Amino acid sequence: MKNIVKCVLLASMVFSQQVLALTLNEARQQGRVGETLSGYIAPIKQDKETLALVKSINDARSENYQKLADSNNISANQVAELAGQKLVARAQPGEYVRGINGQWMRK
Repeated sequence: MKNIVKCVLLASMVFSQQVLALTLNEARQQGRVGETLSGYIAPIKQDKETLALVKSINDARSENYQKLADSNNISANQVAELAGQKLVARAQPGEYVRGINGQWMRK
């Protein structure tokens, strides 16, 4: 019986952490992150949850950019810059993007 209770408690803790985890779309909509021309997101808010999300997303993007670069014989920076231009252009109204001047603006 104690093992069942422990399993239920452990499962509920894992489930609740997943439910509470911040998604990229939520962070964009809440103005916590913004797209940049570099191809990576940057934090606007400096809280722990936002910074963890930024690191996770940017690490995944970096890995994908490198794979694309390797398969196309170009640098990862070139891939990232092309992606950055597209991501900034695709940002939804109300989301933040960092302009050429380095300033945040709401689209």
